[in-house]
Amino acid sequence: MANIQIVETSLRDGNQSLWAALGIDTAKTLTIAPVMDRVGFKAIDFTTSTHMGVAVRYKKEDPWERIRLMAKATPNTPLQFLSTGFRFISWETASPEFMQLAFATLVKNGIRRFALADPMNNADSNIACARMIKKVGGEFVIAALVFSVSPIHQDAHYVERARKLAASPDVDAIYIKDPGGLLTPLRARVMIPAVKAVIGDRPLEFHSHCTIGLGELVYMDAPEWGITTVQCASGAASDGISNPPAERVVANLRELGHQIDIDDQALAEVGRYFTRLAEAEGLPAGCPQAFDAAYFHHQLPGGMIGTMRRHLDESALAHLEGAVVEELGRVRQELGWPIVMTPFSQMLLTQAVMNVTRKERYAVVPDEVIRYALGRFGKPNLPIAPEVMDRIDSLPRTRELRQEPVMPPLTELRKRIGMELCDEEFLLRATMPAEQVDAMKAAGPAPQTYNPDLAPVMHLLHRLAARRDIARLSVHKSGFKLELRGTPVLYKATA
Repeated sequence: MANIQIVETSLRDGNQSLWAALGIDTAKTLTIAPVMDRVGFKAIDFTTSTHMGVAVRYKKEDPWERIRLMAKATPNTPLQFLSTGFRFISWETASPEFMQLAFATLVKNGIRRFALADPMNNADSNIACARMIKKVGGEFVIAALVFSVSPIHQDAHYVERARKLAASPDVDAIYIKDPGGLLTPLRARVMIPAVKAVIGDRPLEFHSHCTIGLGELVYMDAPEWGITTVQCASGAASDGISNPPAERVVANLRELGHQIDIDDQALAEVGRYFTRLAEAEGLPAGCPQAFDAAYFHHQLPGGMIGTMRRHLDESALAHLEGAVVEELGRVRQELGWPIVMTPFSQMLLTQAVMNVTRKERYAVVPDEVIRYALGRFGKPNLPIAPEVMDRIDSLPRTRELRQEPVMPPLTELRKRIGMELCDEEFLLRATMPAEQVDAMKAAGPAPQTYNPDLAPVMHLLHRLAARRDIARLSVHKSGFKLELRGTPVLYKATA
């Protein structure tokens, strides 16, 4: 029987899958950090450049400060950064020197483990990133084989890339990343041993989702095929379209005879925390999903389903979800079967929405889809459908983007943005609108403590304080008195 380790994913993938990456902030992170550090996780899947952008844009919080504080709070557990190819925060393809600066700055602020998931499964790209990370002091690099279902993504595709990754001295481990939860036990029984056979003594991890009920089933058999680590979320941040729940996976693997050395009480406390957080903030909790064969048509990863629903709802288009999902499958085939993961999942979804909401399909083509067609993200797996490529070629915007300059040298970027800036601020300003970074800085340091039991009361107080038709509000309780009065509202509390 195997000794299995756990990578905890609630703060990154669970948050993204179920809560559209908006459920977690610095205070919510730091409150549970000491407990997470006691569990004995192999690593904590902590952030991506996309999540760093969300921290600035939606939370007005410094993502570098969040990394530093979390690293200090979890000295025994490596924090993981997920990188999806040569990009950082923006969708623009970054230069190697820009990526090396980003990796170096992440290391300096406390990231110790890097997961590399190239959206084209480009092993050379992953190896190049791994080399940069080790050069700037990164401790551990794990490279992904991103699983997908298409005419391209057969077992031979993964075996070939696994062999190349394992030959790199800068790649410490390999993991099968199944963002859509698509890998069936039948396929896994053949594919995982085939990958393990060509990587030798490199550790092999597995990451999946419960989206159609398959991920957790594969976790149960995975140790027999050479998997040594599985990635799980906790409490309300698990299950559903998120990752398998840690407590249930641990219990079932032990029942099957495997050994997992963790602090069970601390693990249970982590699960309770995320459940209390979800209840306090009105966030959805993951729940077991039924098998849905139709899901193989669009293959949206868990994180994108939550994001899609948020965007459709914000645009008053929630009623079109079914049509958009159906269209996404057609768009993917027409664009040469890209893997449905960042940044391609966003491109496919945006194009599908435009096709559904316009009178004519491909009447509007986003810049990123044009860049994809022009090969800026690598060569498509198969040629783009001729009628679609003809449409893209005919667009005036395509002619403009063909002449688009690549990212300028780092020295030129610094001169343009500000030579006096520290690396952290420079990287944010190079990839985000200046007004968003300005707003983050104006907001000051983020709160560092959070109590889910107080959250409903604080939300009520904020709503009441925002009203201008209440001159005075008084709350009395045994041993406690709270008064809100005047405009602007003044707070006075006595115990």
